[in-house]
Amino acid sequence: MRKRSPSLSLSSYGSGWSANRRITIAAAVAVLLAVAGVVALLTGSGNSHQAPGTAAPAPTGSPSSSEAAPKPASGSGSVPEPPQISEPVAYAKAAAQMLWSYDTRGTSRDQQLAGMRAWMTTEPKYADWASVSGQVPDPVLWSRMADQDQHATASVTEGHYPGAFKQALAEDPSAITEAYIYVVTVNGTQHIAWKQRGGGAEERAVTLAVQCRPSHDCTLAAIAPSVTQ
Repeated sequence: MRKRSPSLSLSSYGSGWSANRRITIAAAVAVLLAVAGVVALLTGSGNSHQAPGTAAPAPTGSPSSSEAAPKPASGSGSVPEPPQISEPVAYAKAAAQMLWSYDTRGTSRDQQLAGMRAWMTTEPKYADWASVSGQVPDPVLWSRMADQDQHATASVTEGHYPGAFKQALAEDPSAITEAYIYVVTVNGTQHIAWKQRGGGAEERAVTLAVQCRPSHDCTLAAIAPSVTQ
């Protein structure tokens, strides 16, 4: 049996929630998007996001729940620059692929955070940085991952608007025009590898809040509650 190694994972986000809480969250997301003035609730929920659970090839570590953005001078290592995309689903798919990919062999934790921060909206009212930075393992675990040369790549299979979002938008199409926040669920596969040919793959799913104002490139606002219908 191959030795397990720590990993950066999003696959178990919200997996421990009860059915009632999932229904409540789905309703909250619908209201959130139907009433643009309430979108700020999404940013205010950053401290309540649960840490990722256990990944298939390796257990997840303890991510930081609120991480200050590192200085840009630290560089972004292997984290790709945000693409110039103005379509919400396409941007969310690129963002999910970025979130599921990392390379501790040549990227420090600060560089990982700096690279991820570059994808975020610059509008403080809508940016939930804690929900995004909270996916990165703490410094001790990142160091352990680096000792094992752990790295991951990802492939995206599809992205779509959850039913709650589409319904809210259909009921009040003008509600989106204040914040232009779109909710997109993305599915794909993460491939993790480490020393001595260790590795594995697991299906991933994440729901993202993406801001796409007219005539502007999209940006990432938050990792949203998991609403996949």
